[in-house]
This record gives sequence, structure tokens and C-alpha cells, in this order.
Amino acid sequence: MARPLRFRHAPGRWTEGRVRAEVFEPLDDNLGATSSRPWFKPPAGYDARRFDVDNGDTALFCWDDNEAYWLGNTETPSSLWRTEKYGFTEIPSAVAEWAERELQAELHEQSPWLADYPHLSWFFLPVFLSKDGRWTTREFFEEHAAGFPDASQDDALDFYESFLSTGILDEYRELMAGKLGTSERLDLTRMAASMGEFNTAKLLVDMGYDVEPEIEVSTGHSIDFQARAERGEQPLVEVTRPLPPNRRSAGTPVAAVRDTAQTKTSGQLSAHAGGVVLFVDCSSFPDDDWLSVVGEQPDVGHRPAVVYRMRPDGRVDGYTKGSVPLELNAIL
Repeated sequence: MARPLRFRHAPGRWTEGRVRAEVFEPLDDNLGATSSRPWFKPPAGYDARRFDVDNGDTALFCWDDNEAYWLGNTETPSSLWRTEKYGFTEIPSAVAEWAERELQAELHEQSPWLADYPHLSWFFLPVFLSKDGRWTTREFFEEHAAGFPDASQDDALDFYESFLSTGILDEYRELMAGKLGTSERLDLTRMAASMGEFNTAKLLVDMGYDVEPEIEVSTGHSIDFQARAERGEQPLVEVTRPLPPNRRSAGTPVAAVRDTAQTKTSGQLSAHAGGVVLFVDCSSFPDDDWLSVVGEQPDVGHRPAVVYRMRPDGRVDGYTKGSVPLELNAIL
């Protein structure tokens, strides 16, 4: 599985002739490609080229007298193999913003249904235009409503656009977007599970908490979030998302919740000496399955715990087990 898009940084003096000889010609020889001026004006002081590959891949290259940056979802020329990779926030902002404009315009040309959702397009750009996952990640939102059952594409896109456009997760964009993965095979289970983290983040933010993802703890694990507020406790939060029974080999909705939670509690959480709130996101459950769960309110093998389901219109329903150190009464 390839990783989300990252820049390669090539120090040294670059000229148009060197770019043609060491970047474009190898790419053209191996795959067939066209070199052209970029769609948007490059950053001040840089020259740039856009490479459209015959197989549908794209690469961008910009350079000045001291350095160059490559960004592409295609084969990397051998002249750049030993270069260091950097994220969008680790390079000059003008270069990153130019590349994002180029790629977001391409994304909306290829998938015009995303054009009405600019922040979601930007947020997931590293995977929407990744080497292996650019079609499966888009398919997940377009045809599977980002994991919401009985919901339309627009319902799901409106929901996540509204949340992401608050900017609360912008600082962690590449980390969080990368959770969708970049596989050529559509993995609905993994992708829906990743959206459970976004749903939990939204629930916490709606209750007035800031969230910081991927908190390393002394056991060597990373916990999904820390919920932070100006006063009171700042607990760690781990998220799991059970499959509904119609996508499991056997069992009931209650068994699905218990089994999935047990996997988490017998592994990662068992190594941690307490202090973690388990959030069980049942947003993949259709109405009948969820009513069975919320009616019985089963234990999940860990306390404190929050079991909830979120709908794309913003409704949240659920229950807690144990003493949850979070103010969630206004929602649950």
C-alpha cells in the first residue's frame, strides 16, 4: 500500500535542461508523459512543470537555483530516489499552496461532485490523489456515504464538510486523512472504522473539547485522542467501530458491539493502566440494529465507555457505562 501524497525535496541547482533530462525524459521513456506549464502560476522565484502521464497519473515539479520539489502519484524518476520526503506543512507554504491548487483543480475536474465540498476536498487531498487510493477513497464517499447506512452521498458530504470546515482538525490533516488508507482495493470495514474517529472527534468538539490525535503512552501504544478543556480532566479516548450484523458472519447487534469492544479491550487497552475512555461508534448500524443495542445497553468489557450512533443530520443517541470523565449529558 502506497502512502498518502508527500513531497520529495531535491537540494541543488536545477535548470530547465536538467529537469527535462533527469525528470521528464525518464518518466516519458518508462510510462509515456506530457510536459506542460502548470495550470496555476508557480510560487514567486520558482519555475514549474506539470507532467501528465499516459496512464492517468500526475506529477508536479517546481524549482529555483537552490532546490526542487516533486509531488506525484506516479513512478518517481531515479534521480529523485534518494531525496527526503516531507509533508505539506513541512515545506515552504507557497509551494504547498500552489501544489494544492493544482491538484484540487484536477480532483474537481475528475470528480465534479466534490467541487461543492471544498474543505473536504482539501482535507482528504493527500489520499484523494494518492498513487493507489485515489479512486477507492473517492468511491467510499460517493457510493457508500462514508460508512453511513441509509444515507445519501450528499447527506454524508454535507455532514463532513460542515465539521471539517470548522478547521478543528486542520493541524492534523495529513495524519487524519491518512487513516482512510491508500489501497487499490476498497476496504469498507477499514475506511468506516477510520470515520469513527472523525465522528468521535465531532462529538467531543460539539461538547466544547479540543482534540489532539495519536497520543503516545508509556506502553508503546498510541491512543486515538486526548480530549482537552480549560478546566477539569483531560482524558484519553480510544475509538472502535463494530460492523453491523448484516456484514458479519453471524451474531446479533449486541454481540457485534461486545465482540468488537472485546478485541480492543483485550489488546491495546489491557496494556494500559486505566484512564482511557472507550468510545464505541455504532454509526454503521441501521435503525433496527441500533434500537436493539440501545434498548439492551450491553456492557462492553471496559469502563468508562460511551456507546453511541451518529447520523449525518447531526443526531446522536447513545449511553454510557461507568463514570465517564466527560460532560456529554447534553448529547447522550
